[in-house]
Amino acid sequence: MKHLIGGISSAGRALPEINGQAFSVARSHGPWLWGNDGERYLDTAMGFGATMLGHAHPAVVDAICRAASNGLMPSFAHGLEEQAAASLASFTGPLSQVVFVNTGSEAVHLACRVARAATGRQQVAKFAAGYDGWFDAVAFGNAGSAAAAMAGPRPQQNGMWLLRYNDFDDAERLFQDCPELAAVVVEPVLANAGCVAPAPGYLKHLCEVAHRHGALVILDEVLMGFRLQAGLSGHLLGADADIATVGKAIGSGMPVAAVVGKPEVMAVLTDGRANRAGTYNGAPPACAAVIATLEQLRHQDYPALLAAGDATRARIAQAFAEHGQSVCSSGYGSVFTFWQGSVVPQTYQQAAACADQGWTERLHAALRGQQVLSMPFAFGRAYLTFAHGAAELERLVEGYRAAALSLA
Repeated sequence: MKHLIGGISSAGRALPEINGQAFSVARSHGPWLWGNDGERYLDTAMGFGATMLGHAHPAVVDAICRAASNGLMPSFAHGLEEQAAASLASFTGPLSQVVFVNTGSEAVHLACRVARAATGRQQVAKFAAGYDGWFDAVAFGNAGSAAAAMAGPRPQQNGMWLLRYNDFDDAERLFQDCPELAAVVVEPVLANAGCVAPAPGYLKHLCEVAHRHGALVILDEVLMGFRLQAGLSGHLLGADADIATVGKAIGSGMPVAAVVGKPEVMAVLTDGRANRAGTYNGAPPACAAVIATLEQLRHQDYPALLAAGDATRARIAQAFAEHGQSVCSSGYGSVFTFWQGSVVPQTYQQAAACADQGWTERLHAALRGQQVLSMPFAFGRAYLTFAHGAAELERLVEGYRAAALSLA
């Protein structure tokens, strides 16, 4: 009898068996994974975006080990915590106050608590098909759920309301339905619904509407933070947020996340209006990982990565076309989703209409045969990092070309 439920502690990490063989990872480094089958695989899942530097970056691993050697949990304040906070705040503009937690789900939970305390309101809105963590309230309306389709009256549950992404008018209607919202939580890119990008001016419009009605804006940057630039993707795309949550890329795979916010909003955490706690929040190894990671990202060439990624996904689409198949991609050069057809989804409704789990699983199996690992979910993503050099990107294109041939 196996004791680990489902063979994995997070359901999203399970991969399908192929030819009756289960897959597990023996080790990872750079853009590569080594499986229990002895093969080396080019990775495009990259810890679901948990690194921009590649697996086990030497500078980050060294910093974590040095911090751990001085003690994992000192109970009280330590110097690395403020150093990590100052480093993070140097990338987040007016969101200059920082609280560290361990996971993105915790960060969103705390951000909502801050917003409720700051506004005196209790209701919160999130986007249909957006993924903002696995806690009960924000797990409402995830991609694939009945609520995400928004087929009838505006869905709401336990104080959480849904609205349509990229629908300018629905942002106005939201406040007619619920005028006393504390905050709107928004992924700058609807990444977990297949990398649906914001329409020009949409994030700016959303923030203006929310602020006009006295609500705060929470940017959920757990996935997109530090993926399009060294900082928040929402800032790059026009958002004026009051609070943001970050994680994944800031720690290169260490369990660390953070809430960053404007000083006047985050004051509720120091004046007693909102509480925070967590034994492992801001632990020395996590803070060391943040400091080392951000120092590396500060000097990386984001425009070059995005350009190389855009060229790569265009070449992959061309490889499918050469075998008589129409494929397009949504997203950006460092994170994107492939779809059958030639029309890139602009909304969740469009993405849901062209999502094909069977095709995605067949593609995943074909890529596995080429020693390329992809996410086997219809709304999954491919992540490219600074560890994916020219040789790895060429290998990726060839792997997809061979997969396209096998699917033709």
